Amino acid sequence: MLPLFFHFLALLAHASSVRPQQLQPKNIFILAGQSNMAGRGGVVNGVWDGIVPPQCQPNHSILRLSANLTWVLAHEPLHADIDANKTNGVGPGMAFANAVLSKDPTFGVIGLVPCAIGGTSISEWGRGTSLYKSLLRRAQAALQDGGTIQALLWYQGEADTVTKEAADAYQAKLESFFSDVREDLKSPMLPIIQVALASGSGPFVDIVREAQLGIDLLDLRTVDAKGLPLEPDGLHITTQAQVQLGQMLADTFLQLLPSGRPILSPIHSSAPIRCSNFVGSIIKMYQHYPIR
Repeated sequence: MLPLFFHFLALLAHASSVRPQQLQPKNIFILAGQSNMAGRGGVVNGVWDGIVPPQCQPNHSILRLSANLTWVLAHEPLHADIDANKTNGVGPGMAFANAVLSKDPTFGVIGLVPCAIGGTSISEWGRGTSLYKSLLRRAQAALQDGGTIQALLWYQGEADTVTKEAADAYQAKLESFFSDVREDLKSPMLPIIQVALASGSGPFVDIVREAQLGIDLLDLRTVDAKGLPLEPDGLHITTQAQVQLGQMLADTFLQLLPSGRPILSPIHSSAPIRCSNFVGSIIKMYQHYPIR
């Protein structure tokens, strides 16, 4: 037992001295929108089945910014402490990050910044709202440990399909949101990858989809989720659909890169990393998940 204890101490010392630098998030992605971005894969009748596909397993090179603004090793459900009033399951974030690293092993450590809240309309994301302020606060906090914001991943609009008035107003509000985020993050060319709806809460899905597909901004790409399998509720995409969506988002992002290298953006920081929580995170993740 004693040799095992000393072996554990050696591993702890190694993690303390080596892991934090290796785990410094260099490539930061903001995940925002509503429930399908937060992740409802595997959630039926308010219960998550707990199944995590291989494509969504933890990876020592993928971190997430927790609700208390600290970097921890990422695992599903990514939004558990952000969309805290709902039951969260599998979303596209982990599949996205794993796919990026699989296709480009030299890409570097990824930091995911979950911001999505289920059931929210585009009006609730407008400049000055609590959700907008929270997104900016979390994005700015993500930069305190160094790194660069590479892109905003956005999946929202289901809540705006309930009335024709909301659906008709969607495009203008979404364009303003994208422009405001870029302005307030001081990155006018921040890459944005949005998801065109697979479903909606009301009958005006086509109007919102047309609005999404009709937006023409530089460095904006749209991934179409139409046709992806849905959970029995007819609103949320399934676990396997989330995996597919994450891989589609990864392919789209990698196509944006100049010569396959990370985007150099004004939204960056070279601040020294704070690593007080890394060792504990590594130990917890080792206990619960195989690190691949």
